[in-house]
Amino acid sequence: MKDFLKYSLITALLVGTASCNLDEEIVGDYTADFDPSNPLFLDAQNNINKPTPNDGLAGAFNGLFAGTATNGGFFQVQELSSDEAVVPQKGGDWFDGGVYIAIHKHEFTPQTVSINDAWVNAYNGIFQCNDLLEDGQSDANEAQLRMLRAYYYWRLLDLFGRVPIATSTTGGAAQATRAQVFDFIEDELLAAIPDLPAARAEYGRVNKAGAYALLSRLYLNAAVYRGTPMYQEAIDAADMVINSGLYNVIGNPYKDVFSPRNIDNPEHIFIVPYDQATGTGMSFAQMTLHYPSQLTYRLASQPWNGWSTTEEFYNSYEDGDERKENNFIVGPQFDLQGNPILDLAFDKGDPDGAPINYTPFINQFFPNASRQAGARLGKFSFKIGQQNDMDNDYPLLRYGEVLLNKAEAVARLNGNNFSHATTLALVNEIRTRADVAPFGSMTEGDMLAERGRELFIEALRRTDLIRFGAWGNAWWEKQAHSHAYKVVFPIPLQQIQAAAPTAFPLTQNPGY
Repeated sequence: MKDFLKYSLITALLVGTASCNLDEEIVGDYTADFDPSNPLFLDAQNNINKPTPNDGLAGAFNGLFAGTATNGGFFQVQELSSDEAVVPQKGGDWFDGGVYIAIHKHEFTPQTVSINDAWVNAYNGIFQCNDLLEDGQSDANEAQLRMLRAYYYWRLLDLFGRVPIATSTTGGAAQATRAQVFDFIEDELLAAIPDLPAARAEYGRVNKAGAYALLSRLYLNAAVYRGTPMYQEAIDAADMVINSGLYNVIGNPYKDVFSPRNIDNPEHIFIVPYDQATGTGMSFAQMTLHYPSQLTYRLASQPWNGWSTTEEFYNSYEDGDERKENNFIVGPQFDLQGNPILDLAFDKGDPDGAPINYTPFINQFFPNASRQAGARLGKFSFKIGQQNDMDNDYPLLRYGEVLLNKAEAVARLNGNNFSHATTLALVNEIRTRADVAPFGSMTEGDMLAERGRELFIEALRRTDLIRFGAWGNAWWEKQAHSHAYKVVFPIPLQQIQAAAPTAFPLTQNPGY
């Protein structure tokens, strides 16, 4: 195998699994009389699938399966460090060395396992891109790989700031400044655009709109990434997507964007094509549902009873918002016959007793959170009878985000006027789809909240909180802090140690 940045290829600890899967007795019966509130009533045998192109690029694109929609890596550090996701410790269950507590409370360190996983996942994907590029590619394939590599580098830019820019599988690369990484990503995307397709991308690949969508995200965060606002550039990039006419929000129900049959959804720009057989790694049902909820969805195995949202975030949605109904699983839970499902090892102090009742209120973060507390993550809805690996495609870039990017950039370019007519029109297009009343005026806080409601669990909340200056705010079980250095994560200790004897040692981000 070709020599690569050795410190980037340290084997990550296994992600996407939990040490908390207790095989407990569960009570309930199976019939088809009960339709759960949030999932499609779609039998798991109906595996709607579509092959990705036979273009020789699968090795690079398949790297996205790791850490994108699972309990580890990029998804974990982006979501659990924000106010929208939490994994309470339930006695000895879901402690796992305190990693979930540390990330949520912003007490992460260079030794935090999932931070290293996020680093390794990104550089593994970059290595695959570089390897294929060195083998020689058509102009079209080279553009695909440069766009994908730029996306992997966006993750590293957002998480760590100062990282090596490797464009070869041989030798090493010096640690670049955050501004240099920003410039590299911008240059790569602009270079790729001429040879990317103008039409909708083939399944699992990218097109010009994908590059422009990523540019709109990059430019919107330019003040954070390189200290220079680039709001007009963010608007221009978003307009290239909007004016393409390839995507739409109105007439495309929100729930359909994330369902198990969301292949080629009209809002998808760039996706990870998860599939229970050919593209494994998406495990939201296992991560979030209580053990007896296996009976509600006739799951192939017991879930792990981990991930929830915070009560405050759940309550940020108004009643009647279709996103609230779609994004969360709350209330009493039943088997397919309509009988209550029971937790035979329920907390004696739980007023609901044995019947499962997902309450938005969580009694405590640790050490003894209630086993059934917390609204559960239902945005990517579950199939009846599904396997541990889900079928839902996961959007890395989608049209709703592009509309919100432009809306915010317009407001900021116009003196932070979030009631600007264009901003209101774009946000209200999103709200109309969600069946909630349009805004007549908006504040900056309204904009942040609306992005949260729309983009829940799409691994953007941390990025948004930082850009809005809300990263150090207090939220449930996390105290306020003013540690500006925490806008980036520490460079993983494993990577620093591995790089120390090389020609390109790594230095730690200041403050850690």
